[in-house]
Amino acid sequence: MDNIKNTTNTTGNPDKKEPKEMIRLSISEAAKLFGVTSQTIRRAIRSQEITYIIVGGRYKINFESLVRWSQIKTTVRNKSAQRGIGQFVDKWKIKNPLYSPNPKVIKKKENTEKTSA
Repeated sequence: MDNIKNTTNTTGNPDKKEPKEMIRLSISEAAKLFGVTSQTIRRAIRSQEITYIIVGGRYKINFESLVRWSQIKTTVRNKSAQRGIGQFVDKWKIKNPLYSPNPKVIKKKENTEKTSA
């Protein structure tokens, strides 16, 4: 993957946001990450379902558009869950219900909110 730079606001004005560096992946990186073939990624590029740029004759895919595309396409979402990064989600054990993909943690938060209300 490309190196990611952490940008900070150097203007001193907290309301003004500076542009963040975009994350871009190669076709093979995107295919591995989402558990699909590189041909599937190429088809999405051809049909303009994901955004990209060409750097040195190679496609660099915008990560944000790739995630959006993977959530819209049911087959890609399922493959991502089985063969891509989604297969590791249960192992992450995220406890914060705001970010947790675990339904048990989300239900626990809802029950806590109901009892406190």
